[in-house]
Amino acid sequence: MGAVPTTLEGPFQPKTRRFDSSLQRGSKDLPLNDPRLRRNVTGDFPEQISLALSSPTSMWVSWVTGDAQMGTNVTELDPSSVGSEVWCGKQSGDYTVKNNGVSMVYSQLYPFEGLLNYTSGIIHHVKIEGLEPRTRYYYKCGDSSIPAMSEEHTFETLPVPGPDAYPRRIAVIGDLGLTHNSTTTVDHATLNDPSLVLMIGDMTYADQYRTTGGEAASCYSCAFPDSPMRESYQPRWDGWGRFMEPLISKVPMMVIQGNHEIEPQAAGVNFKSYLTRFAVPSEESGSKTNFYYSFDAGGIHVIMLGAYVNYTRMSAQYTWLVKDLAKVNRNVTPWLVATWHPPWYNSYSSHYQEFECMRQELEALLYHYGIDIVFSGHVHAYERMNRVYDYKLNPCGPVYITVGDGGNIEKVDVVHADDPGKCPKPGKNVPEIGPVCRLNISSGPAKGNFCWDRQPEWSAFRESSFGHGILEVLNSTHALWTWHRNQDVFKDDVRSDQIYIVRQPDLCILTGHIIY
Repeated sequence: MGAVPTTLEGPFQPKTRRFDSSLQRGSKDLPLNDPRLRRNVTGDFPEQISLALSSPTSMWVSWVTGDAQMGTNVTELDPSSVGSEVWCGKQSGDYTVKNNGVSMVYSQLYPFEGLLNYTSGIIHHVKIEGLEPRTRYYYKCGDSSIPAMSEEHTFETLPVPGPDAYPRRIAVIGDLGLTHNSTTTVDHATLNDPSLVLMIGDMTYADQYRTTGGEAASCYSCAFPDSPMRESYQPRWDGWGRFMEPLISKVPMMVIQGNHEIEPQAAGVNFKSYLTRFAVPSEESGSKTNFYYSFDAGGIHVIMLGAYVNYTRMSAQYTWLVKDLAKVNRNVTPWLVATWHPPWYNSYSSHYQEFECMRQELEALLYHYGIDIVFSGHVHAYERMNRVYDYKLNPCGPVYITVGDGGNIEKVDVVHADDPGKCPKPGKNVPEIGPVCRLNISSGPAKGNFCWDRQPEWSAFRESSFGHGILEVLNSTHALWTWHRNQDVFKDDVRSDQIYIVRQPDLCILTGHIIY
């Protein structure tokens, strides 16, 4: 590839690598009887084991026990019937720490004739505390009184916050799903040996099914126009937990909700599976909700924002974000990274300007505090931006990166908003939750228009392909970003897009003007 460029050399001339017509735009979902998705334990033995960061010295361990149910009449399991224990130690078989946690179930209910209901297995969350940094631990989870403990697993803790301490590699994956392309993405990411996974929304696509299962649809409204409401086939969540377990039982995964996690049901209930299945450091970060939170990963402070809950300046989320940003000590955590599901800067026709309202509410605040990198998904393609603020090239703006190309059933996006005749109508891309704020462009060649007639100047590189990204923070000013395409998994030393993201703290910290 030659010398790897740095952001100091930018802004770069916009570049597009057109969709390779020899590739398929998508693939079918894996069936639930696939070996990677089917249940391989019996009784109350743990399955779907996963890790999540709690604090620099603590880790969440989550798993599921018992049988989920689908039917017209379902009865919830008793969460207290199975214990929640984790045994942990620094030597295999020698467990010096034993912690107990909480358990819960949830149901997905539809009050319509012909639709089936679901109730989950028992979901367990246990926090292991008092861990040492940069240390390998061995653990089992389950209920020792039955007995029903898992096999032994391992994980390695991250370094404590500090300007010279960083995770080895962070995998960034969006819009994953459960297709054959999803398999390639996860296998490829696993080969890259991450020490942390950021899963930036749209995980299972369980809501691309009727409650009766069967074949999924890449377009739900097209395939099921007579459905009384947006249904969701919850066993896909159980399959996804099994599919991901080989990776996330060893490596912590931090999640944020996407639109496919909304999953509406009776009485206006949303996000039930997302809120129940995942443990996140909500209490630890002061948010007290899984919809938005933050955590430290060595010298990186990561903020996970919710695009499908209120983000206006009068909201609880905005108030929390102001407090969280104000507490960040850039001498301890020099890097400030944010993620949310739908991108603000996006030159594809799909989802173009869909979350312009969110950008108008939050961009100035994030710019003021010197956010370095923003990761989003939602658009099923790859795009990396030049540094930008308020649609203008700006050397202190964040590097926005869209990685919504995990491999889901809705297929890869190939149409750009600047392609002739492809600019979407202002009323087309409407959020499932939240207001609409259309904006004509205020600068550059597109000034006064809704779309550019060429690739926007803030769009540095874009390609329609499935893949994932790896972030390697090297020190307090330099991080290496690499995007890996799925079709390159069997090739040696192939990196479709790679750049050193360079911070300039003396130039860029606290540059904006904020009115709270």
